[in-house]
Amino acid sequence: MYDKLWLIPFFPLVGSIINGLLGKRFIKNEKIIGAIGTGAIFLSFLVSCKFFYQLVNDSVKIHETVVASWMSVGNLQVDWGFLLDPLSAVMLMVVCGVGSLIHLYSIGYMHGEEGFYRFFCYMNLFAFSMLMLVLGNNALVMFVGWEGVGLCSYLLIGYYFEKQSAGDAAKKAFVMNRVGDFGFLLGLFTIFWTLGSKHGVWTINFVEISEKAHLLSGDMILGAGVTTVATLCFFLGATGKSAQLPLFTWLPDAMEGPTPVSALIHAATMVTAGVYMIGRMNVLFAMSPTTMMVVAVVGALTAIFAATIGFAQNDIKRVLAYSTVSQLGFMFVAMGVGAFTAGIFHLMTHAFFKACLFLGSGSVIHAMHHALHHAHLSDDAQDMRNMGGLRKKMPITWATFGISCLAISGLPFFSGFFSKDEILWWTFASTRGSKVVWVIVVVAAFMTAFYMFRCLYMTFYGEQKTNPKAKDHVHESPWVITLPLVVLAGLATVGGFVGIPHVIDVAHIGNKLDQFLAPVFHHSQQLHNIEAHGTASTEIILMIFSVVVALVGIGVATMMYLKNPDMPAKFTAKFSKLHRWVFNKWYVDEAYDVLFVNTTKKLGIFCWRGFDVNVIDGIVNGLAKLIGAISTALRHTQTGQFHNYALTMVFGTVVMLAIFILN
Repeated sequence: MYDKLWLIPFFPLVGSIINGLLGKRFIKNEKIIGAIGTGAIFLSFLVSCKFFYQLVNDSVKIHETVVASWMSVGNLQVDWGFLLDPLSAVMLMVVCGVGSLIHLYSIGYMHGEEGFYRFFCYMNLFAFSMLMLVLGNNALVMFVGWEGVGLCSYLLIGYYFEKQSAGDAAKKAFVMNRVGDFGFLLGLFTIFWTLGSKHGVWTINFVEISEKAHLLSGDMILGAGVTTVATLCFFLGATGKSAQLPLFTWLPDAMEGPTPVSALIHAATMVTAGVYMIGRMNVLFAMSPTTMMVVAVVGALTAIFAATIGFAQNDIKRVLAYSTVSQLGFMFVAMGVGAFTAGIFHLMTHAFFKACLFLGSGSVIHAMHHALHHAHLSDDAQDMRNMGGLRKKMPITWATFGISCLAISGLPFFSGFFSKDEILWWTFASTRGSKVVWVIVVVAAFMTAFYMFRCLYMTFYGEQKTNPKAKDHVHESPWVITLPLVVLAGLATVGGFVGIPHVIDVAHIGNKLDQFLAPVFHHSQQLHNIEAHGTASTEIILMIFSVVVALVGIGVATMMYLKNPDMPAKFTAKFSKLHRWVFNKWYVDEAYDVLFVNTTKKLGIFCWRGFDVNVIDGIVNGLAKLIGAISTALRHTQTGQFHNYALTMVFGTVVMLAIFILN
């Protein structure tokens, strides 16, 4: 019944191969290349819908299928296997659904690019890798996808490889993710070795690990519980992949890639992998309250830290990039307080409105770029200070962008309202929750509403600041760009109704998402007494409070950027030092350069000059000189004259006789 799961990653892989091998030389036509790339991921979406529907109506919610045997080492048997359960089913719908819209959008956005075929080859390969990560039934198959999305992010972020900044950003993303990947492997080795050596369970299969996890409860390593050590290592992997403190600086730099790449990385694929991994291993994380508190605290600090940086950015894509880092912090807070369903819920709604926001920013950039190019100007097409007043020029982009701003701010009854409220409620009332973390997240929610409406007002409202020569050339994007925006805005509007909290469920619809994900999360929550305690009135009060906080944030942004557009400049002048720190991202990159990058370079130079040149080269060169001297001396014995060799033989014979006689 589920033996054809392999078709889901198969289609994007085929699309990637066809465009990669044939796109430049044989196909060439953009429409055909775009159709192959988009059609491949859309076919995956259709197959995913089929299996999702089957799973919803199936009494058994966990299904494994083995495609082939991979390796057998001792007691360990690793298969190429896929796992379909409610968690992977939700992820499939997000990855394939949102990914299909981004691919369709890319046909219009990337029109005229010299590497059009290469772009779609990489995009399909990215989708394939993420689907392998989501569907893998064991940690090694997941790790293949985990590394695959890391490779594809390098290729796509550095798509404009002729630009130094793009190449640097790609290398930065690749290296920082390798730091996290090291943690992932350490966690996997710890669980594998402990279960095998102490309990005779040699496995990396997720279902088997969940069933045998209780065996680890008394095991210790390095003075701490094995589950704590292993899950902290796994969380290090998640911080790298999902851009949390301290491994977050690669994600804003990923804006060097084309805008569809930003949407795919930030909304549907790579950065959600860390959240998904914690959800997949929720049984292990639930066993360690220490790790879960670390996850919640890091998530909360990331949410508010990234939000502060979003305040002062003028590049429209960078505002959205720091917004992504912040929203991922919300998801990790949910995972840390045991609200696993809420974390996946916010992952889903975030995919809707953040993909819409990124693609909306791309629509603006597309229009600005063409207007400036038509007027033979080279102004920055991404700087919001060169925009303003675009809502009349680009009504569809403005409307969809505005809807997504309402959703990410958490206004009723947009999708972000439901998922954000559930996170705030669990943070406040969960047995693993924290009131301090709740306060931090509430402040971050206020900041989100402020800087997102700052972005909306600077881009679409007020006086148009585009160069006068280009003003009249700004126009709405073509349908291939606006259609995905409309669909995503619709999902950002109604997508949250699958998770209506019971306190406002007057129509008795029920929290469908919570019911669907129950087979994955409820067992570990019940086993470790993870639940949210509180009255319905308390939850409603907190819900109203969170809405008020969002409205205050929107109100402050309205006052500063719509009613009094001169106020931000005055504020910046008055608090110039603070603004400089925020604008320069608190100088984290500079600190990393001093602490790690430059230190590593100095170590490399020392190893080269101090050890390689003086020691290794000294030994090699010294031996070479010695051998040369010996060779020079011996060279005179090789004259090629017979009488010289005869004389030498006679001399040698005399010496040997003399030695014999003397002895």
